[in-house]
Amino acid sequence: MVHIDIEYQGALRCSATHGPSGQKLATDAPVDNRGRGETFSPTDLLATGLGSCMLTIMAMRAEEKSIELRGMRVSVDKHMTVTGPRRIARLEVTLDVPPEVAATVDGATRIELERAARDCPVCRSLLGAIEIPIEIRWRS
Repeated sequence: MVHIDIEYQGALRCSATHGPSGQKLATDAPVDNRGRGETFSPTDLLATGLGSCMLTIMAMRAEEKSIELRGMRVSVDKHMTVTGPRRIARLEVTLDVPPEVAATVDGATRIELERAARDCPVCRSLLGAIEIPIEIRWRS
């Protein structure tokens, strides 16, 4: 269990404190939903969690094989619903493996790493609730 404290700051902003580390982050409502959009919105954090979880789980699997994934990047495009209740409708994920990393990974290991990314805890938690197309680009 991880404890997180969140305090409403006013003006549609919150401050969150991560219990174990004491690290803080702020959230702001997005401009299209009456906020200032000056930092991550709560739904932005969900998208960020998905991308960083995928990279982390891939890196864990790669470390088991003595492969370094440093320089690998992920981008997540968050799409909100346009009708009905406001929620995340789609998270488009693109993982980009730079050539210097791709050159160190054989075909079977690539499949294993891709499976690890798709099976990360955040992705598993969102299954069925949000469309999550994933593209993995192995650069050569």
